[in-house]
Amino acid sequence: SPCQIRRACASRQACLIARFNFIYAKERLDAEALLRPYVCNMEVVQRIIYVAAVESFRVAKMAFWKVKVSVKETLALHPCEGVVSLEVAALDYIACHKDLYDVCSSIHEVICSMNMHPKLPCPAEVDFIVISSLIRELCRLAFSMQTLIPPLDVAVGVDGELFNKSLYYRSFDSDFSAAFVAYHVWPALMENDAVIVKGEVVTK
Repeated sequence: SPCQIRRACASRQACLIARFNFIYAKERLDAEALLRPYVCNMEVVQRIIYVAAVESFRVAKMAFWKVKVSVKETLALHPCEGVVSLEVAALDYIACHKDLYDVCSSIHEVICSMNMHPKLPCPAEVDFIVISSLIRELCRLAFSMQTLIPPLDVAVGVDGELFNKSLYYRSFDSDFSAAFVAYHVWPALMENDAVIVKGEVVTK
């Protein structure tokens, strides 16, 4: 029933938000430790992880769209009676069949994108495969977040943007009197235009 679907979606959302917070609190720091032997500049390390997070969401959303199209086409061939729309049925099916997602392909795509990013070290300096575990978890999380109604996504920041206290926390080493963002440490989690979890930035 629609009521059961809403309850299931709310429960999934709570679990996924908790997972996002855990990745920020634990797995992000583990990734920093893995990068430090290759990159001595902490700002660059944090930039790498931020780009990995944003790219993981971008790539996973594209992969989800392709899977959803395929699932909807299959479900349309075998319609079942009920009040659930084809869209909702497809989202529920994907949420229950996570093996439909080829996460290894997404990891490869994220790393390829990072290798071409103008603000990150070139591949000769550091192989981003060292943080593939973080990228895998972010891709899986982002993919699952697309099964929610509405889906969750991350806000993509721009260096030099005006600091927005409703969207970000300042990192402990920030200049708390500075009005502009020097760089981003972690993206904010959004539901449409509403901030679900604040991101982290450095202001200088």
